[in-house]
Amino acid sequence: MKKVIKYILCIGLVVGSSIIMNAQETISADFKKSTIERLSQLMDERYVFPDVAKTTSAHIKKQLKSGHFNQFKTVESFAEALTKEVQSINKDKHMRIWPQRPTEAKENSMEAMMERQLHQLAYIRNNSAGFHEAKKLDGNVGYLDLRSFAPLGPGSKYADSYMQLLSTSDAIIVDLRKNGGGSPFMVQYLCSFFFDKKVHLNSLYFRDGDRTEEFWTLDEVNGEKMPDVPLFVLTSDRTFSGAEEFSYNMQTQKRATLVGQTTGGGANPGGTMPINEKLVVFIPGGKAINPITKTNWEGVGVVPEVKTSPEETLTKAHELAKVAAKEYADQISANQKTLLSNLVSSLESFDPTSGEQAVYKSLKKCKKAELMNEGMINGLGYEYLLNYKKPVVAEAIFKANTMLFPEIANVYDSYAEALAMNGKLKESAKNYQIAVEIGEATNDGNLELFKENLKKVKTKLNDKL
Repeated sequence: MKKVIKYILCIGLVVGSSIIMNAQETISADFKKSTIERLSQLMDERYVFPDVAKTTSAHIKKQLKSGHFNQFKTVESFAEALTKEVQSINKDKHMRIWPQRPTEAKENSMEAMMERQLHQLAYIRNNSAGFHEAKKLDGNVGYLDLRSFAPLGPGSKYADSYMQLLSTSDAIIVDLRKNGGGSPFMVQYLCSFFFDKKVHLNSLYFRDGDRTEEFWTLDEVNGEKMPDVPLFVLTSDRTFSGAEEFSYNMQTQKRATLVGQTTGGGANPGGTMPINEKLVVFIPGGKAINPITKTNWEGVGVVPEVKTSPEETLTKAHELAKVAAKEYADQISANQKTLLSNLVSSLESFDPTSGEQAVYKSLKKCKKAELMNEGMINGLGYEYLLNYKKPVVAEAIFKANTMLFPEIANVYDSYAEALAMNGKLKESAKNYQIAVEIGEATNDGNLELFKENLKKVKTKLNDKL
């Protein structure tokens, strides 16, 4: 399982980060023959479509015998020619051959493998895991320029930071025009930010083990989900592989509007492996299967709903996003006004027999909509306690705050104060005690104040006795 996962992501990272040294080295006829024999073996063993693998192998062997490869004298030119011949048969843009990145360590050793792994990690770090730029455009439109889908392990912290920057947007543009793909797990993670329900995004079938792996949206992400924010995805003919999956997922789920040009057309995941000490190959060992269309974008690309020239793509998307953002913001504003109006109504028509529950429900909805936090609710309680002289209503507000933010010491201290003013000294002492206990556990800066308040109410209780 882990081996397959590693292979899937390599096309977006290793290919793009390879530093080709000694690629101009002259090669022999024997080297070409052994390379084609080994490449044919790897394709026959691993390529997702066995019949196509055999046809492709036969073709490159025929080309070798005919002398077609005699004209290519260097590692680099031979790799390019071999890639061209392979793709002429299988039409698979993922299948590529390129020079091995040399290492200081001995080839095919553990040290060489570790050196290449460290190089890949450095590439991810130096390129912020593909997260190139995030900013706000006019109209409160968030913009993300994403150049690759890095492995989720080292890439998640970048994803979380950039998605946090976009979370207050009224519309979002994800620019995949220069994205060559990467890890399906990062695709899955980023897609999950834009859904609040369980959605089957994609499946990957693998020849090895004759198995299918399903990718569903995650229940939780390390940040705020944005299931209703208008989403626009920019594509080009350079959008490839995992970037196409993201685009296709969003398109088939009707979650985003795609703007730009038809994508590259590579839907077969696989892995990078050495042919010999000088060359490596990416061999697709699987294929994507969309749960809605039951097919994928291999060879045809993902066709955007809004087709533009490359020069007009961002401008057109921004125009559409600004309109959608205004509609979204207006809807939020209307919902917020309704929530606040209902809250005011529950406070002004407070009924001691059923009012507490009504106040709690209204405040809970305001919290969920991020209209009110712990401090704002606390301030509202003191307005009713001190300015409006409605201690019973204030008590209901403070009580609701303890239910909404049970981990915060101060809410119990405020609730206890209202209880004391309403003559409920035992309940007041109980809540002051909770404030002290939480304050001690969290090293609250107001701990001494909480202790002093508890001491005072206990004195009043003793005096009453």
